Amino acid sequence: MNDTDVLFESNIPNLKLLARGKVRDIYDLDNDHLLIVTTDRLSAYDVVMPNAVPGKGKILTEISNFWFKMMEDIIPNHLTEISIDQYISDKKLLKQLKARAIIVKKLKPLPIEAVVRGYLIGSGWRDYQETGKVCGISIPKNIKQAERLTKTIFTPATKAASGDHDENIDYEKTCSIIGKKLANNVRDKAIKIYERAACYAEKRGIIIADTKFEFGLDNNNKLFIIDEMLTPDSSRFWPKNDYKVGISPPSYDKQFLRDYLDTLTWNKKSPGPMLPDEILLETYKKYHEAYDILVN
Repeated sequence: MNDTDVLFESNIPNLKLLARGKVRDIYDLDNDHLLIVTTDRLSAYDVVMPNAVPGKGKILTEISNFWFKMMEDIIPNHLTEISIDQYISDKKLLKQLKARAIIVKKLKPLPIEAVVRGYLIGSGWRDYQETGKVCGISIPKNIKQAERLTKTIFTPATKAASGDHDENIDYEKTCSIIGKKLANNVRDKAIKIYERAACYAEKRGIIIADTKFEFGLDNNNKLFIIDEMLTPDSSRFWPKNDYKVGISPPSYDKQFLRDYLDTLTWNKKSPGPMLPDEILLETYKKYHEAYDILVN
């Protein structure tokens, strides 16, 4: 892992920066397009860590683009065919942004995150332990941690401001926020995408336990999928051979980082703790292994 390959924060002098998210920097191009840079920033518990994972942004971009293409018959995505060199001429900057910057359609993001679960883990497991339900959905009794659900469930969340935690909401609340017709469409598309991806990944030795998607609308209220898709940042990837019910299984995603952070006396609020090189390296290895298994 080479520190010279790390991009913690992008800087494109001739473009207007609209936002810096937990991982992505978003620039305004024109009335119809945005430029999105996937940096190497690493977040956990909705807090951006102070040091980054070199090359992570490139891996996330390539994985997302792979899934976007696979799911085009289910739903259109925000990608365009426009090359970034149409807007950026600086060769050094182009080299830095290559494989991590994309030009996308300018769409109106929905104010919810579409979370889909095939297994009971994370906040869904905690909700089930407390209420016997997940986001208001009744789950059979005596389901164990990490157990496969009898059917895929849609458990949306509200989007939190940077540093705050997303809040799980029930379907009724989702309908009140975006309308029942749109909520039905988002739910059905999200479940269909997840189930196709989960089937593909399982044949290659990865269980996709859950994932979250973001959607947006164009000026004609046509639905698109945006942001990222089925990456180790937005999903739980478990090695099929190491999967066991009753524990939090080993993973190719951020759970490794979360497990490390849980050993610290950190209050899970910004600023995050500096991460040791071995944690950064192991995180990179896990992300890259997921990429190799799924995409190559």
